[in-house]
Amino acid sequence: MNIVVSKEKVSFSNKQYVGLAFPLIIAGITTPLIGAVDTAVVGSLPDPSSIGGVAIGAVIFNTMYWLLGFLRVSTSGFTAQAQGSHNINETKLTLLRPIIIAMIFGLLFIIFQKPILHIALNVIGGSDAVSSFASTYFSIRVWGAPFILMSYVFIGWLIGMGKVQLSLATQLIMNLMNIVLSIVFVLVFELGVAGVGYATLISEISAVLFGGFIIAKHNTVGFLSVKLREILDPEPLLKMVKVNRDLFLRTICLLIMTGIFTSKGAGMGEVTLAANSILLQIHYIMAYLIGGFANASSILTGRALGSKDLFLFNRAVNLSAVWGLGTAVTLAVLMLLFGDSIVGLFTNIATVRDMAIDNLVWMVIFPFVGFWGLQLEGIFSGVTDAKSIRNSIFLALLLFLLVIWLLVPMFENQGIWLAFVVFSLGRSIFLFLYLPKLQRLHYS
Repeated sequence: MNIVVSKEKVSFSNKQYVGLAFPLIIAGITTPLIGAVDTAVVGSLPDPSSIGGVAIGAVIFNTMYWLLGFLRVSTSGFTAQAQGSHNINETKLTLLRPIIIAMIFGLLFIIFQKPILHIALNVIGGSDAVSSFASTYFSIRVWGAPFILMSYVFIGWLIGMGKVQLSLATQLIMNLMNIVLSIVFVLVFELGVAGVGYATLISEISAVLFGGFIIAKHNTVGFLSVKLREILDPEPLLKMVKVNRDLFLRTICLLIMTGIFTSKGAGMGEVTLAANSILLQIHYIMAYLIGGFANASSILTGRALGSKDLFLFNRAVNLSAVWGLGTAVTLAVLMLLFGDSIVGLFTNIATVRDMAIDNLVWMVIFPFVGFWGLQLEGIFSGVTDAKSIRNSIFLALLLFLLVIWLLVPMFENQGIWLAFVVFSLGRSIFLFLYLPKLQRLHYS
């Protein structure tokens, strides 16, 4: 869906909003499929250590790339703003500038791959066999680092331009190719863990080639006319770096929260750890579903800022609230009605399943306390106000740590989940408090 923002007030309908959000929801849900399929394919191998090796390798890459997820978010925001102001030259620059950052970080990952792997394996642990498989997987897939990070930029740029179907196509090409090649390389050519690594590497390179092709094909704007001095202009480059820095720090706070959450659960035994992990996966699926609407809102608020259109900004906030709440209610009802069955899809171990079911109430509560924070992040990301996002997450983290310290000794695992819910609620409330300032700063 291409969005055309005029200088006049435009009533963006619910149908248009859902049409914008739906491909983004689908794209988000397809992401976890890579890890699931890789695990399933490797699970067919005779050595169980191979499963652990791929799992550890995936954790290393997920952490590395999650920290650099700002490349997609900030690119989407800056591009939407350039589109809203009808600045054709700036829309080109919003693609080219972050590509430089993506390539630098990608090359650094390759150059420092040995120390990164060594530190990660020491932190995560595991047997010699598991570490060996993890090393094999990592040493192959790491060569795709510049490509996967460039694909983040391409996808963010396409989203910012309102070309969400093309963004979805890029992600589907990568994910589907990874699934097919993993099956072929492991089950047909019997390449084992290395086959999974090669499949992911090839799919990541293909995503960049496909993304570059569709950007060139569907845009009449010429990129070769852009001068190097424009790309390296200190003022916009510094602004981009500051936004990316704040989004990076926001992700660090999220990693600290999930790390402490997981560590506290692990300290209560394997059953608790496994049950909490299942519920966290369910939470991630919910977050992806809600996040599709947040991404749609980021496009609209970015366009609104570029065109200085307060009407469109308010419309985006209202649509975000209505559809976010509607999604939260739907997810909560589904968990009430089918939560037991959903948990059963993740495990057939009775003790783990029973504990997860006993804690399902937290998955009913989470959508209500968490949806607004996720939606607001989309709204603030579109305006590239990453500082407010960073601050609100930091305050929510402090609240999480306080609840962990006070209540876990008394309520054990229930205390962990209460801290998680309080974190999600704090994330929503603290960022909401910044909303009047955002509107006053950019639209008054």
